[in-house]
Amino acid sequence: MEGAAGPYNGRSVEEVFKDFKGRRAGMIKALTTDVEEFYQQCDPEKENLCLYGLPSETWEVNLPAEEVPPELPEPALGINFARDGMQEKDWLSLVAVHSDAWLLAVAFYFGARFGFEKNDRRRLFNMINELPTIFEVVTGTVKKQTKEKPSVTNHNGNKSKPNAKVQRASESQTKVSKLQPPLKEEDDTLDEDDEEEHGDTLCGACGENYASDEFWICCDICEIWFHGKCVKITPARAEHIKQYKCPSCSGSTKRARA
Repeated sequence: MEGAAGPYNGRSVEEVFKDFKGRRAGMIKALTTDVEEFYQQCDPEKENLCLYGLPSETWEVNLPAEEVPPELPEPALGINFARDGMQEKDWLSLVAVHSDAWLLAVAFYFGARFGFEKNDRRRLFNMINELPTIFEVVTGTVKKQTKEKPSVTNHNGNKSKPNAKVQRASESQTKVSKLQPPLKEEDDTLDEDDEEEHGDTLCGACGENYASDEFWICCDICEIWFHGKCVKITPARAEHIKQYKCPSCSGSTKRARA
């Protein structure tokens, strides 16, 4: 259908992403601010209806394209039939999930049509992935998501540890110096989910789990984490260590030299 497809002459990743954002914005309007009008248009007594997002940030409920194959991938058919058989919020969530799938299909249809290479496809996906999904917006989960915790680098700055087992410092001290191990911080605002996230990490010396009120240090050689007390390293001493080697790695170095 010409209205749903809309005129489109984009050839770059940026233009395809702009088209994606326009269609996404239109569908979000249908499922949030314009939800009453959208609900009324999805009459179960009508034939198979689809929700289309348009590049102009508008939306429409209409019959699917008659041409086969269609000019663009088609959204989920018959969304109106399920309207009265479900709670409204569940029905809207279902439509939102299918809308997310359709948006990705359209974006990567254009990517294939315009010959996007691997790096272009990756860049397009990354740009899309920075936006909350329609489902997240409609269900409100996007508001509940906590801010992503910054990864912590080892003191030598060589590797980022996405699961760094270091308690969260205060806002002004979240960045750890490359020449310093993560130091213990007294932070009364430490979230409970911080311990849950890091609780599966065991000390390489005693085998005990991570605890938010203890100082930990990571070996720059084997990248195993230890309680400071287990390896006899205090926060003050750690400030002067450029490259920390755990007892095992220190022993291996000495044996190799011998």
